[in-house]
Amino acid sequence: MATLLPPPKRVKVYHGVPEPEPVLPQPSSNIVVQFVSEDDGQPLAPAVNLPANLSREALEGLLNKLSPQEDPVPFSFHVQLPEDEVKIPGAPTRIVIAKSIEADILNHPINSRSFTEEDVFVVHCSPQSVFRVRPPTRCSSTLSGHSSPILCASFSPTGNFLATGSGDTTARLWNLDTEMPSHTLSGHKGWVLCVEWEAMERRLATGGHDGHVRIWDPKTGKPFGEALKGHSKWITSLCWEPIHLNPLAPRLASSSKDATVRVWSLLTRRVEYTLGGHTASVNVVKWGGVGKGVLYTASSDRTVRVWDAEAGRQLHILKDHAHWVTTLALNTDFVLRTGPFDHTGKKPASEEEAQKLALARYTAVLNTTPELLISGSDDHTLFLWSPFPSGSTVVTSATPTTKTKPLGRLVGHSLQVSHVSFSPDGRWAASASWDSSVRIWEGRTGKYVATLRGHVGGVYRVAWSADGRGVVSCGKDSTVKTWDLKTYKLKNDLTGHTDEVYCVDFVADKIVSGGRDRTVKIWKN
Repeated sequence: MATLLPPPKRVKVYHGVPEPEPVLPQPSSNIVVQFVSEDDGQPLAPAVNLPANLSREALEGLLNKLSPQEDPVPFSFHVQLPEDEVKIPGAPTRIVIAKSIEADILNHPINSRSFTEEDVFVVHCSPQSVFRVRPPTRCSSTLSGHSSPILCASFSPTGNFLATGSGDTTARLWNLDTEMPSHTLSGHKGWVLCVEWEAMERRLATGGHDGHVRIWDPKTGKPFGEALKGHSKWITSLCWEPIHLNPLAPRLASSSKDATVRVWSLLTRRVEYTLGGHTASVNVVKWGGVGKGVLYTASSDRTVRVWDAEAGRQLHILKDHAHWVTTLALNTDFVLRTGPFDHTGKKPASEEEAQKLALARYTAVLNTTPELLISGSDDHTLFLWSPFPSGSTVVTSATPTTKTKPLGRLVGHSLQVSHVSFSPDGRWAASASWDSSVRIWEGRTGKYVATLRGHVGGVYRVAWSADGRGVVSCGKDSTVKTWDLKTYKLKNDLTGHTDEVYCVDFVADKIVSGGRDRTVKIWKN
């Protein structure tokens, strides 16, 4: 009798489609990984042997177990590309690990011969903020009211209010909880060129084309007295004294096209002193928190000058730029601007508590690096400076020094640099340029990281999210763009403006933008 074979197994069919074959996971080879600190390059743990396809989250958990910290810390990881491998101008100098070392590095198109499974992978680790900001993706409100282009916009330190200045001679306050207009600030006789919040959110300062500085009560929209007069040309920039230095009555500094900087006491409503060393327009003034306070000024006379804010005398002249210096940024800008307010939303009960909180946030940024300064110029370059390497001491010599040399010269832009900004933790800096690009730099060394391309016109301003994981930019092409700092690609293209966008700001999970179409747009996740 012939042997009967069993009938063939019936193939399962779902809606006419055969069941897919199960995909078995491919075995992954082991690699050796050395975790090092982004700050100083020191090893964070002994070298470990682990699978190449270990996920980024698993790498983070492993590092937290190997390192001595009590509480888990979120990290970002990247591997530096060898200098001879970065042959394309403007290509990223590092590969960020977003999935695993196998997926992001061994299979990366840039990695031709740089890394093999036999190498020791030196993984640079940067601690991240413990909170995360959701990137905005849609326009939640379009606010009209200004009758001329919007020239400046700034969130209040708590993020509850927004101030905008316009060519219609008014500034406006907007409530971000209701996304409705709050007050119209009328009094200037020319364009409102700059708005600046005091870090305790008690006052708002505006500077105009009429050369006047005005102080406002944001709760009522009423001015505190008459305008502060003294400048003979328009105001270019304003800044408040840091809260950790003077919580009761912080002073205000204003720079002007008339080549001077004036420091105003709001108790007497008079000028305390005038800084008159520049020979051309002073374009930016910043108030640093070193010692008892220092002022940094950038001018069209091609210099950056550093001043003792207490005595009003000059400390340094930084002369390396070859053209107008148009933008400045401090690595402490974010904590100086927001004072005692952090992501928890806690409000201080008194000026003394506010001073302690602001001082703690300021010193936290300075734990690994002194107060650093980046200057950007029309000569297409930026310079990174450290005027006070010792940290909290100010030079006390009677004569100004010119010996300070830059830590780095940041080159790569092919046209004028329009704006530069540090991330909140000071680890990164972003620069915007008329060459239609945004460039990312290491905030402590000035080394080039990557170029963000996507704009089709000059980029006017950049801003960072509070967690330091996101960048937003605006420009001549009428768009607002957010960028993915893992891939250095465009994340979201926020379109809706009908003309050039002059100003952008980022707070919590909201972005605000304004420009030539006379509307304020608020963007949310």
